[in-house]
This record gives sequence, structure tokens and C-alpha cells, in this order.
Amino acid sequence: MTYEEKLNNVSVLGAAGKMGSGILLLTAIEMTDIRLKSAKAPGSMILNAIDVSSAALSELHLYLRNQIRKIAEKKIVLLRGLYSGNKDLIENTEIIEYYIEDVISHIMLSTRTESSYQSTIIFEAIIEDSEIKIDLFRKILKNNNNDPWFFTNTSSVPISELDRGAELNGKIIGFHFYNPPAVQKLVELIATDKTDIMLVEFARQLAGNLSKKIVPANDFPGFIGNGHFIRDLLFGISMAERLSEKFKLPASIYAVNRISHDFLIRPMGIFQLMDYVGIDVCMKILQVMRSRLKDDQLHSNLIDKLISAGIKGGQNPDGSQKPGIFIYEKGRPTSVFDCDLLKYLPLESFRNDIDKKIGNPPPSWKPWKEVVNNRQNHVFLKHYFSELKGSDTPGSKLAVEYHLNSKRIGLELVESGVADNIGNVNTVLLTGFYHVYGPVNDYLD
Repeated sequence: MTYEEKLNNVSVLGAAGKMGSGILLLTAIEMTDIRLKSAKAPGSMILNAIDVSSAALSELHLYLRNQIRKIAEKKIVLLRGLYSGNKDLIENTEIIEYYIEDVISHIMLSTRTESSYQSTIIFEAIIEDSEIKIDLFRKILKNNNNDPWFFTNTSSVPISELDRGAELNGKIIGFHFYNPPAVQKLVELIATDKTDIMLVEFARQLAGNLSKKIVPANDFPGFIGNGHFIRDLLFGISMAERLSEKFKLPASIYAVNRISHDFLIRPMGIFQLMDYVGIDVCMKILQVMRSRLKDDQLHSNLIDKLISAGIKGGQNPDGSQKPGIFIYEKGRPTSVFDCDLLKYLPLESFRNDIDKKIGNPPPSWKPWKEVVNNRQNHVFLKHYFSELKGSDTPGSKLAVEYHLNSKRIGLELVESGVADNIGNVNTVLLTGFYHVYGPVNDYLD
């Protein structure tokens, strides 16, 4: 089959979730553009949006229409060319609305796995549970006679484990989008020594057509992205617990979040990132990594306590942040959860006191938004980290410690074979996490 033929019938499992909906959107756009360029008849390409929640599926169309409109507005020149044969479409607004309907027309909503039995491509974006994934893959493979390829969005489960468990014989590849898929440019590509070479080539072509940057990762639990993030998070938690000998834990959490956000010039602090990913998702990833790597250090009592208290984080359908370890107003933390009192405490009750005790970043400090758009940021960062290293404030010393540990994690990912080289580690953090510098650098040498 050609690339285009493989995309004639596609299914997305978990299509109503935050990852699945983005994958569905990108796939629908690619299928529509292929059909329009090849002048295929409407209805000749099918995209099955499969999810266990009919209620969540019912909300998909609004999300899709809004996102397709944004995409269409950015490529109106291309669309005018694709619809040049339709003399009824004159104004840009008419073309955009027509395109939206064209994209939507490919999508078939379903709560039944059976809808995937005719597909040649299966995207999977369901819960991080190996057994559930394997059972689903086996069921599809048993009933699908089209020799389907499986693209799993898992961010932690080894691909070889899924391949072996579902007896897919190399017809599966790790194609890990970053959140949100429609915006994020990074895809971690995880192939095993058994992965069909034609599948790898197709995956690379697909990523290119979706304007994604591929970083290859080797088949280890957590891969590169979560291999770094989870260990970085655990270090942040341990630092907060250590600081709690001086401050109460909620105040220590605020302090470490500020140090990892402001002092290290990251887009968000480590505890904000935990909330963004979802505390429940972090727990799942930890469980996967701990059991496969036989590493008892991959565990957090704090995360256990948060989950036991019903604190999960994650995003609302409109993209706003749900309450996690922090409560947010207009995207900024305003309260922090106290696991002992089982209630949120306003940051204002201790913010000024903690800020005075940890001090301010060095004088040359600039916020992440300013640095990330600075083409000469390497020069700035070299100077800034030199100031940070020479500062005697508690916040600066903790930031240096945090930075050096982040570098250590990055180097260990290469030494253990998770990443082929330092460049791949840095690219994942730069592109997938929007950092302004990779963790492995010479800023503190």
C-alpha cells in the first residue's frame, strides 16, 4: 500500500481524551488534504473516533471545528488553490467553512472497538496500562484482516512489551505526541529491533507531513521525555521535603516551584508541570517505570497522599488548569494543598516570608517569555548562570543544585542507552517541554 492508501481507513482509540482529540484533529486534516489534492470523492476516506465515553465524544465536534478554523485561517492561500475548481466558493470565509465541513465529514464517532476492524492504521491514546492496551490490540488484530499498523502514544510502556503481549510481530511503533498534539512540534519515535521497517518509514513520512520534529528514543520505560521529567520531579519533591525541616511542606513546595520556575528560567515550576501533566498520570508513569526498571526510588509518598485525597490535576475541556497541588487563577498558582490538613492554603499567607528567605534571582535575570524569544540567549544564559553560581542566596544555591541534578539525569539517559546522544536529550526538553536550554550544558562548568 502507498502512504495515501494506508490512510484510507484510520482509527483513533481514546479519541475524546486530551491526547486522542489532538491526534484525531491532525489525522483528519492530513486525510482531508490528501483527498483534496488527489481529487478523491467525499466519503472515500474514513476516520473512526473511538472512545468509551459517548458524552465526551459528543463534545468533540465543537473542539474540532474551533481548531480546524484556526488551521484553515493560517493556510487560506493553499485552500484557495485546492478549492479553485469550486466556483461557488469566493470569499475566504466561505472556503474556510467549506473546509471545516470537509474535514468533519471524514470522522465517524463510535463507542465500539468493532469500528476499527476495517482500519489499516490504529492510533492508540488510552490509559497508561499495559494490560488494557494489549487486550485491545489483540482484539483488534484477531478481527481485522487488513494487517493494521499500530501507533501507540504511550509515554512510558516499552513498545516491545506491547508487541510481545499482543503478538503484533513488529506491527507497532511508539509515536509519542506531546501535549497538546495540535501545537507541540515534538514526536518521540520508538522502534524496536522487530519493528517493521516499512512502518518506520511510514511513521517518519507521517511525522514530516504533520510538521513534527522526530527524536528517536530507545525502548526503555519512560523513554527520554518522562525518563527526565519523572526523575526531575522526584528530585523537586525530595528538595521540598528536605526544606520542610525549615518551613512547613506547603511553603517548601511553593519555594521549590519558584526556584525551578524563576531561578532556572523554565516555562513553569516543577509542581506546576506535575499538575499540568496530571498527578494521576504521573503516578501511572511512576508505576510503569518502577516495576520495569526494578527501581524502588521511582516512587513518591507525596503523590500517593495527593491521589488518596482526590487531588489529580490535569486540564478542563477549555484548557484551563484543574486544581492539583496548586489552585490556579488565570493560570497562576494562588493556593497550595496541605496533605496534613487536607485543605488548600492561600499562598499569600506565607509568600512574602518565603520569598525573603530564599532571596531573588541574580540581577541579570529575565523571565522565560523574554529569554525564549532571544536569538542570543546562549550568551545571556552563560552570564546569568555565572551570576547564579556566584550568588550566596539560599534560592540561588538550591537552583544550582537543581540544575546540576537535571544535567546528571540527562547524562544518565545517554549512559544507560535510553537516548543515543546528548543532542536528543536536549532536543526533547527544548522542543517538548519548551525549555530555553537543554539540561546537558556547560553553563555551570
